[in-house]
Amino acid sequence: MNIRLAVLAAVLVPAPLLAQRAAGPDSAGRAARPLALVGATLVNPGSEPVPDAVVVAVDGKIACAGTRAACPVPRGARTVPVAGEWIIPGLVDAHVHFSQTGWVDGRPDALDLRARYPYDSVVAFLERHPERYFRAYVCSGITAVFDVGGYPWTWGLRARAENDVLAPHVAAAGPLLSTVDHWINLPFSKQILWVTNDSVARADVRAHAYQGTDAIKIWYIVTPGADTAALKAVVRSIADETHRRHLRLIVHATDLWEAKDALRAGADVLVHGVFDKPVDDEFIALALANHVVYIPTITVVDGYRQARVRHFEPHYPLTCVDTATLARARSADSLPPPPAGSVTADFVARQQALVAHEFDIGRANLLAVYRAGITVAAGTDAGNPLTLHGPSLLWELEVMQQAGLTPAQVLATATRNGALAMGRSDLGVVAQGMDADLVVLGRDPLTDIANVQDVRYVMRAGALTTPQRAAPR
Repeated sequence: MNIRLAVLAAVLVPAPLLAQRAAGPDSAGRAARPLALVGATLVNPGSEPVPDAVVVAVDGKIACAGTRAACPVPRGARTVPVAGEWIIPGLVDAHVHFSQTGWVDGRPDALDLRARYPYDSVVAFLERHPERYFRAYVCSGITAVFDVGGYPWTWGLRARAENDVLAPHVAAAGPLLSTVDHWINLPFSKQILWVTNDSVARADVRAHAYQGTDAIKIWYIVTPGADTAALKAVVRSIADETHRRHLRLIVHATDLWEAKDALRAGADVLVHGVFDKPVDDEFIALALANHVVYIPTITVVDGYRQARVRHFEPHYPLTCVDTATLARARSADSLPPPPAGSVTADFVARQQALVAHEFDIGRANLLAVYRAGITVAAGTDAGNPLTLHGPSLLWELEVMQQAGLTPAQVLATATRNGALAMGRSDLGVVAQGMDADLVVLGRDPLTDIANVQDVRYVMRAGALTTPQRAAPR
């Protein structure tokens, strides 16, 4: 065994203890030994990189992070040499759905396979076994996520994950408040609540508030021929009651009209970018006035394309995806053609052109929003068809870089700004007093954001592990 592996073996927490805060007090109440990462370049959003840095974690928090002079290694600390590597804050995916699988069995409205995968059974398994997705996130270097809409049990994931070092921090918005009546619910539980008037809107918000929700989410869908005046009134009722309860308002609005109306109503977070047309000066002014967080969520549309054309085309590494999820994703290639006909070459070409058009608009709007000074956070809409929990964020970051953001700017969207979107002031930066969540990379993320894929170690709540140990089975 070489020196590096010997040190790592001494530092890693034994497998039976991985579900505990490994940096916390021991069974006798004594303070745990400090853990020091020594020699890497420390990269924090908005700050100059610190070469040959030291980061010390104690009791699940960062005790010190900086130069060797500013942060001497404490006596008795467990030391991990990481010279020639890079330390970044743990990544944040600010738009996920634990009520969805990453495959069409969790979205039968996209492709109905309920005869093969009964929807009630799929959701029951999701509720019982979120750990495969928890581990996929940590394995990918993602230490915090925001579930922005799902079944009521998603609220319970917050406590379940918080003290598990193989799970990300979770914020949750609970059931979506919707402007349309949608059928993807269960007889005994709803993830989508149709809001029809002022009294229903306020009652739904109050119920969420009593559950301790982290936010209120509106699914702002305008169908052809809809009474837009009535929809606007409902959205304003939801917004008013949300802010009366001192909660943040999250809105799904993918078209410019809905997005601007959501901003006029007081939206705090837009969990999708605008995809139908370029954002205009009015949108920019409204977003700036609201101090809104804009989450572009560009790549999710390609997952739907892949499902429609029956061909899985992953753009990210799959080593952090569990075998069952991966098997279903790969089964896209063997699905029967649509009932109305076959997946012809012309159909595939039209789907590709549609996604390319939405990518172009999504990237252009992202760049315009960023240059205007609007806060941007990274998110994927993971759980939707073929947007897999965990590594899908790595592709989203590459697409954000393709849009014209620098690697440093993209990194900020997926760390500090993602924590802001979640409402967590203790995450997103490697600094004294913050939660000890970070990633050690083998390559420089400031030269190419794709280098965040080269994860050597992940620290969650002060416990250090490797992608290989964290990976779900």
